[in-house]
Amino acid sequence: MSLPSVPTSESNAPSLLANVRVVLCQTSHPGNIGACARAMKTMGLHQLVLVNPKFFPHPEAEAMASRATDVLESARVCENLDQALTGTVYAAASTARQRDLSHAVLSPREAAARLMQEARHGPVALVMGAEKYGLTAEEVNRCSVITMVPASPEYSSLNLAAAVQVFAYELRLAALAPALPQQVFEPATHEELERFYTHLERMLLDVGFLDPVAPRRLMQRMRRLFARAHLEREEVSILRGILAAAQEAARKERKVD
Repeated sequence: MSLPSVPTSESNAPSLLANVRVVLCQTSHPGNIGACARAMKTMGLHQLVLVNPKFFPHPEAEAMASRATDVLESARVCENLDQALTGTVYAAASTARQRDLSHAVLSPREAAARLMQEARHGPVALVMGAEKYGLTAEEVNRCSVITMVPASPEYSSLNLAAAVQVFAYELRLAALAPALPQQVFEPATHEELERFYTHLERMLLDVGFLDPVAPRRLMQRMRRLFARAHLEREEVSILRGILAAAQEAARKERKVD
């Protein structure tokens, strides 16, 4: 008796890839934007988001895009990374540098598989930094996980478009892989998490746990902790309820004193 075949996600690949944003931060060379658009389109990716690009639109971007000018024409320009990540449920920060107190670090293949898994629940993002210095620590903190291309330590400098091509290929492979059982939960969005972190910081200040004069890196550690947990929307609501109750208790205690 023959075994049933494993269902593939061939028919689901376009819809999954349509949920992926490629976010380029502080890009300085317009030709790189065009080359990235071309790399994306070859793998079925079309959502390009630019955070404060130095030059865009630009003829050099159009020339390097070749026949992917439609990706450039539909590209969205944002003032900051928070705007670019609005509505996303998961974001992977691509960096070439080891980060102190960083989120979990995944290979491009691992990151692509995770992004495709989360793309079943909502929009996801691959975030790339400026050509010269990459992503800032603040930008990395806005993401769920870090991913690094295992380049040669003797020469690890990878062109931005080449890096996008590596990830775009891995994302397409992951989208075409056999479909895994789907988890039933509603992940918190980027902006819901950012409101939670703001609330958490305010509560820690209210109860005197966080010293505003010497905060050290407490909030960075908190972000890393909750990024590992990958909070659901309902869990964020519960945690914010706990924070509000703690703040109210602190206010009542101050009144008694």
